[in-house]
Amino acid sequence: MQNILVAPSLLSADFACAGDAVRGMAEAGADWVHLDVMDGVFVPNITFGHKMVEDLRPETSLPLDVHLMTCNPDRHIETFARAGADAVTIHLEAAVHIHRILTQIRALGKKAGISIVPSTPVSALEEILPIADLVLVMTVNPGFGGQSFIPRCLEKIAALDRIRKEQKLSYLISVDGGINPETAAAVRRAGADVLVAGSAYFNAGDRRQFVDSLRGLS
Repeated sequence: MQNILVAPSLLSADFACAGDAVRGMAEAGADWVHLDVMDGVFVPNITFGHKMVEDLRPETSLPLDVHLMTCNPDRHIETFARAGADAVTIHLEAAVHIHRILTQIRALGKKAGISIVPSTPVSALEEILPIADLVLVMTVNPGFGGQSFIPRCLEKIAALDRIRKEQKLSYLISVDGGINPETAAAVRRAGADVLVAGSAYFNAGDRRQFVDSLRGLS
């Protein structure tokens, strides 16, 4: 059976209760905590910085999956690594020297992730897939929670899965945007490994059951 990891996104939580939200993710059986860092430039919204990661680190043993939706992400890699991130994902569209930045993330002992927005083709990732630990496919236009899944993005997930098999690579495929039990089924079939869910997770009456449903277990 496919090993599906579930990563609730703190973006949809009440930030005044962030510690409780993260502890609740572990209680619900989640695998990772997804942290969306937005700078108000690369995307229109602003969320939080490295101090949030630093403050949450003692609150959970779950891996902290930091998604930098920022311009000039290379300026922030070391800060988030020191704050306690386990994985740091940057956007292909946000920097020029992607290979150097992913190498830097790995040198700090963290998983190196690369993300693309819906308008970026998988072919743009070709040169850096061999050094990526995680490839994050955005299935909404990033910046705000609660958006609807863009079905065409399923083709990207499937393409990344094919490339991974053909080239014998080991990156995980993560998917973020509009994930709920219905869209999760299609995403799993396409080859995804990590499902990021924000508003659907926090709006669920039974969050443990919701996590199981994303894995296809209920």
